[in-house]
Amino acid sequence: MRSIPLSGSKFSLDASGVAGFFGGDEAVSAMATVHVYQGRKWLGWYNSPGSYLIAKRYGQLANSRFWDGLFPGVNTDPATLFELDGLKGPKFKGVESGSIIPETGHLASLMAKECQLKQGIDVPGRKTQPVGVTIVDLHYVPDATMAPKQLKKYTSALAFIPMSVSVGTCIACAFFEDWYSFSMILLGIIASGISCLVIGSGKFTFRHPIPSPGAPRGDGLLLTDNNIIVLLGQEGAVNSITRGKFSLNFESEPEYRNIGICSLILTAQFIAQLLLIPQAELFGQIMFITSLAVSWAYNSWLSSLDKGEIQRRLLLDVVLKRPLMTKYMLGTRTTMAVFVLLALNPSDPAKILDDILPNDTKVWRKWKSVILSRLRDGEKMHFQSADWDGGGLDGSETMLLKTLLGDAQAAYDGYADHQKLH
Repeated sequence: MRSIPLSGSKFSLDASGVAGFFGGDEAVSAMATVHVYQGRKWLGWYNSPGSYLIAKRYGQLANSRFWDGLFPGVNTDPATLFELDGLKGPKFKGVESGSIIPETGHLASLMAKECQLKQGIDVPGRKTQPVGVTIVDLHYVPDATMAPKQLKKYTSALAFIPMSVSVGTCIACAFFEDWYSFSMILLGIIASGISCLVIGSGKFTFRHPIPSPGAPRGDGLLLTDNNIIVLLGQEGAVNSITRGKFSLNFESEPEYRNIGICSLILTAQFIAQLLLIPQAELFGQIMFITSLAVSWAYNSWLSSLDKGEIQRRLLLDVVLKRPLMTKYMLGTRTTMAVFVLLALNPSDPAKILDDILPNDTKVWRKWKSVILSRLRDGEKMHFQSADWDGGGLDGSETMLLKTLLGDAQAAYDGYADHQKLH
C-alpha cells in the first residue's frame, strides 16, 4: 500500500456536515441555466456542493403522495420553478382591437425592463417631468409554438475546469487507496451529472395565441411608470409579448418521476457524505473539499449571470428576430401624448388622447380640439398666435394654451426626426 500524504497527522476535516448545504443557493441557481445554454445539460459531471438543497428545491416538482412525503412543499410549474415564468408585467391597451389587459405576464415584464435600460434620444423642448417613449416595431410574427434555439456561450469551455478537478481528485484518492473519499467524489460526479441530464431534458418552448382570422392590427401601449412602450405590428406579433409565455415540458409530467428519482439520489449522496467522509484520511478529505471548492466557484459564476438578460436575448433576438426599438426622452406628459399619437396613428385618436391625458378643463378641451384637428387633416403642428388667442380664454389660460401647443410642436418635430432616421 502506498503511503498516503499527511497520514501521520492527527488533524481531521469533517466537511460532511456542510457538503450538502454549502454553496446550495449557487448550485440551485446554476442548475437553472441548463435550458438556455447550448450543451449545458451535458456538462454537469463534477462534484457539486449543495446536494441536499438541490434535492429539496427540485424534488417539489415530483407530484405524487410518495414524492410529496419525501419533498414536502407546494407543487409548482417547472417554468416558474426555473424562473422562466412568474413575473408580472405592465398594463396593456390595444389601440385598434380595444383589448385591455390590466396585468400582463413574464414576457411583457422582460420587454419593459429592456426598454427601461435602453438609452433614450432627447427630444428638445420644455422639461418638467421627463417621460420615456419606446417605439417597438415588431416586424416578425413567430409560430404559435416554437423551441427557441439555445444561446452559445463560453460556459461550455469553463465547465471543463470543475470537471477536470473533480476527476483529478477522484483519481488521486484512488491512487493512494483512500476509497472513502474516492467513492464520495465519484458519487458526487455521477449524481450531479445525472441530475443535469434529467433536469436539462425538459423541452424549452415559447407559446402564444393564434389571432382570429381578420383580427385588426395589434398596435397598443404598455404603460409603465415614466415609460410608455408603443408596440407596432400584427396581432400575432404583439400578443407574443402581451400573452405569450415560456414553458418547460418533461416527458414524465405530470408526476415528474425522473426528477423525483434524481432528488432521491442527491439526498442519498448527502447522507452518504455524512457517514463516510469522516472515515476518510486527511489527504482524501482535502481532495474532497478541493473538488467542492472549485465546483462552488464555477456554480457561483453561473449564478452571477443575469438571467433576466439571458431571457431578454431569447425573447428579442431568437423569438422576435430583433425588432427595431428606439427610445425617446420627452420633457412633459403633454409632449409624450402627442408623440405617442403620431407614432400610433390610431383610427380614433380622441379616445387614446383622453386615456393618456384625462384632463378636462376649458384650456385642455381647446388644446385637444386643436391637436385632433391637425391629426385628422394631416397638417403640421406648427402653431401661430391665432391658434391660442381668443376662444373666450383669459390671459393666464391663453398663456397655458400657448405653452401646451409648444409641447405639441416639440413632439411633432421630434417625431419628424424619428421618421427621417427610419
